[in-house]
Amino acid sequence: MSPRSASVNEELRRRSRERLLQAAVEVVSERGYEATTLGDIADRAGSARGLVSYYFPGKRQLVQSAVHRLMHRTLEEALEREPHTEDGRERMARAIDAIMGLARDRTVLMRQHMAGLLQAEGFVQCPEQQRLAELLRDTAVRHGSQDVDHDYPMLRSQLMGAVYAMVLPNVPLPLTTLRAELFARYRLDWEQGVPPDAEAPGGRGDTDLSRFFATDPPPRSRPTRGRSTGNQSK
Repeated sequence: MSPRSASVNEELRRRSRERLLQAAVEVVSERGYEATTLGDIADRAGSARGLVSYYFPGKRQLVQSAVHRLMHRTLEEALEREPHTEDGRERMARAIDAIMGLARDRTVLMRQHMAGLLQAEGFVQCPEQQRLAELLRDTAVRHGSQDVDHDYPMLRSQLMGAVYAMVLPNVPLPLTTLRAELFARYRLDWEQGVPPDAEAPGGRGDTDLSRFFATDPPPRSRPTRGRSTGNQSK
């Protein structure tokens, strides 16, 4: 049996990392951060426990990367859903509703995420966080920002503040109140985006997250002419 190519090995590593991200979101959503161990996440992902440290320095970094992935893919899906629009005000409304929808539907996960951001290390500078930042910057630009280096951090802080207010134990502020404040700030109409009394495309609180984590097996490579590749081990 011939050894796997570098591209196949890279694909297998990518899939392993994706499974860990998805498992982290699922287990922390169910049990909370403190009650979740790296072993729990590895078990859910079907990975060796020692493999986690190959991709992530620790639990905090893994969970933050996982939540940032969920946030950026949720935001991306909301911005690009049909009917597609280039209207900056509609895209801003969709962005606000996407992030606040996560706070509403995944309160435990987002509460743990906000608590993690208050730790000394703050944001984890990972590809998932960077993609989320790119989408929010683009949203600010399309909304009409003339100074995105100022307006993007303000948008990010406004959204983080709204999420914090929604997930605060015992005294959360209602989504409708926070949405009204943000929509007034960005001069949006209540009917834009996904109003609270309307159902988002795909339903609310969708429990199937697989579409956000690319763990499908890679396509089989074509056999070399005149040779059979047999079954490759995974």
